[in-house]
Amino acid sequence: MLVAESADAAATAALRRLVRGAGQQVVLVVDRLRETELMEAVECGVAAILWRREATPERLGRAVLAAARGEGDLPADLQGRLIAQVGRLQRSVQGMPGQAPAGLSERESDVLRLVAEGWDTGEIAARLSYSERTVKNVLHGLTTRLQLRNRAHAVAHAVREGYI
Repeated sequence: MLVAESADAAATAALRRLVRGAGQQVVLVVDRLRETELMEAVECGVAAILWRREATPERLGRAVLAAARGEGDLPADLQGRLIAQVGRLQRSVQGMPGQAPAGLSERESDVLRLVAEGWDTGEIAARLSYSERTVKNVLHGLTTRLQLRNRAHAVAHAVREGYI
């Protein structure tokens, strides 16, 4: 767990050391977070982000458990901001010649698109008429193949590469 005022350069460097160096699932607790810092934290592989003012023992426990399961956990307002960023990036990539999504199967793209919208495994499975095991296998295969840390990292990678 990393507690910081914001995800500034020093906090981002610490995140990278924790996630990449030690291979840990990290929960970030912050007072404030700019949009650029949000995407940077997700790209670092942060599993969960909490506002410090909402970081009760119960809420921290839920975030840590979600991180341990490889799931993301973001406050609703951050999910909305991340989805807006994803949309802007997707529209900008789609407008570029020769930037057609490649490298992900249609199934992987569909699952990641729903993960980016904040759906959990059961909801994704129901929406796509897959079993929960299939959704988990798709995500596991994708994160393993692309050497990604978790769902949030997979979404950030997919957005950055123009897959979704």
